[in-house]
Amino acid sequence: MRGYLSYVTRQARTTIHKTNHAGSTARLSCLARGIALVVVISLSFSISLNKDRMQSVAAFGYAGAFLVMLLSNATLVLPAPGLVFVFALGSSLHPVLVGLFAAVGATLGEVSGYVTGYSGLPVMEKTRLARRVERWMLSNGPLTIFLLSIVPNPLFDLAGVLAGASRMPLWRFLGTAFCGKLIQSTSIALAGAMSLTWVEDWLTH
Repeated sequence: MRGYLSYVTRQARTTIHKTNHAGSTARLSCLARGIALVVVISLSFSISLNKDRMQSVAAFGYAGAFLVMLLSNATLVLPAPGLVFVFALGSSLHPVLVGLFAAVGATLGEVSGYVTGYSGLPVMEKTRLARRVERWMLSNGPLTIFLLSIVPNPLFDLAGVLAGASRMPLWRFLGTAFCGKLIQSTSIALAGAMSLTWVEDWLTH
């Protein structure tokens, strides 16, 4: 009987230790996600308030295309005029290379939306449009990411948040987004090379 009680006591202590450890890990994870979310939101506002300074970044050629699109796409829903600079650079540099560098920057910038969703904290209202995009993501997440990343639109930010919230593998999200962003950036750069001013007007309005 004494041996049995000793065994039960050890098991109870082990269970309590595991529970405390799990609780501590969960709190640390929640704290890390919260910090990441604060950083993303702060970055979004900072970039949106300093749009004019991005023009000096675009002056660095291909590296400028990368940096401008990285910063533009790091904003959360708030618009930033990255593609306008891609259009301008396409008229003076090789448009395909401009598109490639811009696509890499844009894709890495979209990690901010993914991290926001992965944080698990509610940051967007459940509007009718949000629920529709959520249904698209549930039906075929990669295809939704790809199609929304081709044409400039605010829905891609929402899809990125949902990709993180649904725990879509980061490599799959980035790979799919890159394919769409490459089509988008290269098309805009080629439009700049061909001096299609109506494209520039569309981007600025």
